[in-house]
This record gives sequence, C-alpha cells and structure tokens, in this order.
Amino acid sequence: MVYNLLMLMSWIVCRMPHSWLLSIGRWLGIMYYRLVKKQRSLAIRQMEAALHISHEEAARLVRLSFINMGRNFMEVLYMPALNKENFSQYIEIDHLEIMEQALAEKHGVVVLTGHVGNWEWLSAAFTMNDMPVTAIAKPQPNMDYTNALDELRSRINVEIFSRGTSELLSAAKALKKGKILGFLADQDAGPGGAFIEFLGRTASTPMGAAVFAKKFNSPVVPAFIIRQPDGRHKVEIGEILRYEDTGDSDKDLFDLTYRMTKILEQKITANPTQWLWFQKRWNTRPEQKKVKHHTVKAEVTAHD
Repeated sequence: MVYNLLMLMSWIVCRMPHSWLLSIGRWLGIMYYRLVKKQRSLAIRQMEAALHISHEEAARLVRLSFINMGRNFMEVLYMPALNKENFSQYIEIDHLEIMEQALAEKHGVVVLTGHVGNWEWLSAAFTMNDMPVTAIAKPQPNMDYTNALDELRSRINVEIFSRGTSELLSAAKALKKGKILGFLADQDAGPGGAFIEFLGRTASTPMGAAVFAKKFNSPVVPAFIIRQPDGRHKVEIGEILRYEDTGDSDKDLFDLTYRMTKILEQKITANPTQWLWFQKRWNTRPEQKKVKHHTVKAEVTAHD
C-alpha cells in the first residue's frame, strides 16, 4: 500500500514544475517542524551546543533545515523525471574534473559525503555524467518505503546493495570494476568506530570509507551537494584524499578517518541549514569503545 502510494505520488510530482516542488516542500517542512516535538527539540539542542549560538537562533536555523528536508522529499519523488537533458537546470557541478581524474585511476572511487543538502541528488549529478554510482543502502523500518526508495534510486541509475545481504562483497566488486562507492560518514558507528571530536563532542565515527580506500587503493573524493538560495543545487567536489601507509594500519585508518571527519564538519558548519541535526550522532559514548583490528568485513558504513 505504501509502495503504491509513493509511486503514485512520484508519478504526479514528476509532472509538476520544479518551483511547485519547492513550495510544497517548504510547507511540508514547516508542518513537520511543528509536529515532531522530540526531533525538533533534539535538533535545536544539538545545534546550540555545536555552533555555540542562542536557543532562538538555533530554532530559526533548524526550522530552515526542516524546510530543506521537505524539499528533499519532494525532489526524491521527482527523480524519475531527471535526465541528461534537464538535470543541468537544477544541478551545477564544481570541479567535475577531479572525479574524472579519480575514476581514470581505475581503482574505483570512495566518495565521502553525508546527510547534507539533497544527498540523493548527489548520485544523480554523477550518473547523469555517465559515471557508475553504487551505494550500500540501509533498509528503512517500513519495507514498502525501502522498496519505493530503491526503485526511485534505480531510475537515476544508482546500483543499490541492500545492507544485511552480501553487500560487502558487492561493494568490493564495484570498486574492483572502477565504480563510485558512496559513504554517508556522519552516522553513529557504535563501539567499533573511531572516536573523534565532531562538532565539539567526541563521536563514534564510521571507518568504512578508510577501510575500503586502504584495501583497494581507491582515491577518496569528498563530494557534497548544497542547496542554493534559488532552490537549485551545487555539487562541491574536494581534493582527492589517499590512504597513507606507514606500517601501522590501525593508526593509518584512524588518521584518514580523522581527515575525512574534519572535512565533513567544515561543510556542516558552513551550511548549518543543510544537515539533519536530529540525528543521534553522539549516541555511543567513548567509554563504550571496542578495541579491535579493523577489516572490511567489520567496518562498512551503510548508505541511508
């Protein structure tokens, strides 16, 4: 039922002007902000602490982040309407040549990103330029919603590996074939993560991106999609990062993860209305840390 409803909504949305999506998404975001007190309060508290701003300013910025989220939802439904002829109307890409250079190395590309802007459209920016994109997808609580989301992702030619299956093997094969493998690196990683200061507080940080970069000698490319004041998007691609082997693999993995975390942190602080501030990013406390040797099997991060 939910799957059919979402696909019907997508069919309708794909026949609307993009400006309508922005207007409807703004209304949805404001409604959600007013209705979900628990998430709203958590987001405001976390933003206050991270940015050292007043409660009033945090509430204003969080409201804008909810509006962005509402617009993201409408644009996800709109993905089947994106194609090579029209996507440039909505998405501008800065330094695409860096991604082209990384792909040319033929070791696959690990993309560092997060829940910033409309991260689903980040994939479209690359697939519309004939770049092969893959991702490990975490199933949603409602499988109908998961199936609908995966169907919409497939419409922009994103290859999805469902978490809980043989996703690690599939991701490894994707890099071996020279494809892009995206990582959302802003989620709580549990006791096995790297404990790194993130937005002013120590957080368990996913190491999957670093582990795959090490194992397959893949370049790491930071890439984020930022919504502009006119509602369009700008993809910002950063300089290539690499795993540096000093002979101490645990330290080297930590160091690369640290560098990636600082890039993500800077992107969020520069664009505070673009991040999901109600994420339970700091759930795992440092005293829960589990010491272990990091392997691909143990440290792959899911892509929501």
